[in-house]
Amino acid sequence: MYYSHKILIVEDDEPMLTALKDSLSAAGFEHLLVARDGEEGLRAALEERPDLILLDILMPKMDGMTMLDNLCKNGSCKDTKVVLLTNLEADESIMKGIVDHEPSFYLVKTKFAISDVIQKVKVVLGIEPIPMP
Repeated sequence: MYYSHKILIVEDDEPMLTALKDSLSAAGFEHLLVARDGEEGLRAALEERPDLILLDILMPKMDGMTMLDNLCKNGSCKDTKVVLLTNLEADESIMKGIVDHEPSFYLVKTKFAISDVIQKVKVVLGIEPIPMP
């Protein structure tokens, strides 16, 4: 099965970027965009209007939370789903961004497998139901 959803992966860690892109492609997502820093990600998000953004927080040029702030100031937050990916536990500034912008999920990289990300993407995009505990 193939999916027409447009997904933007904003990630500066090349192995993680490759793993996400390859796994999403293998899962049937055909329209994948990549950006390697927040500035590039913001431009791509505003130009391409993806259905979902996989957004790293710690990146060069512009961090993920600043990128998310700029998207929201532009009015693009309400139309685009966001899954935050990070190596950081949520501190006060990250929690403020999560409360203010309500991303669909916040995943700590050391605590998930790529298959978990694929499952979350499918849930956020409405392809799969929310799993019951």
